[in-house]
Amino acid sequence: MPQTAGSDGTADPGEVFIALGQMLYHGPEFDHAHQAICAAAVVLVPGCDHASVMTRSPEGELASPAATDSVARMVEQLEQEVHAGPCVDALVDDKPRLAPDLTDPDVPWPTLRARVLATTPVRGMLGFQIAVPGGRKLGALNLFTDRAGGFTDAAVHQGSVLAAFCSVALNAAEQGQEAQELRQGLESNREIGKAIGLLMAHHRIDDAAAFEILRRTSMDLNLKLAEVAEKVLSGHHDQLPG
Repeated sequence: MPQTAGSDGTADPGEVFIALGQMLYHGPEFDHAHQAICAAAVVLVPGCDHASVMTRSPEGELASPAATDSVARMVEQLEQEVHAGPCVDALVDDKPRLAPDLTDPDVPWPTLRARVLATTPVRGMLGFQIAVPGGRKLGALNLFTDRAGGFTDAAVHQGSVLAAFCSVALNAAEQGQEAQELRQGLESNREIGKAIGLLMAHHRIDDAAAFEILRRTSMDLNLKLAEVAEKVLSGHHDQLPG
């Protein structure tokens, strides 16, 4: 995934969202889309060192279509073997599943904890449910940190936004939906794309509904769409109509 560096030399999150949106909406192969999601997670989520996507079929079969590296694949393999862990739980629970410190003996997945500590550098795990296109499978975005306590509230927030964004984008891509106005907004103004993702996560709504909130508020307040997006990102999304 192309990355534009910010003033401090790190990848600019807004540019990453734009590149991810373009790839998910226009990319013809979902394996590539899943890989793009993993790459974006390491850039966008504070503390994230590795990432993967896990899916579960209606028959209960688990699969790992993409991962950033061998460490992420190893942890996913361990979760699949013991059928437990925050990432497996995220497949059936729409709330973020967090294990902030695997060195803590009170982690609710003792078997997984012991195996992860013994075989990988991972010390924290975070899982989010994502809707896999067509509703035939469940999916999870799985994030891993090599530092105990490396995932903060900011990581949970940003991961939720990314998971919500990817869930709708993957569905729109498979169904061939044009969503022209939305896609143009994502590609032309990074703030609009991030604001849509934030509204989706906060209100538990889809991309069309989130975009409608921005559009309606823009008309009611006589503000440009980008200006409304800036208000959302500055913490005023609770003041917008749901």
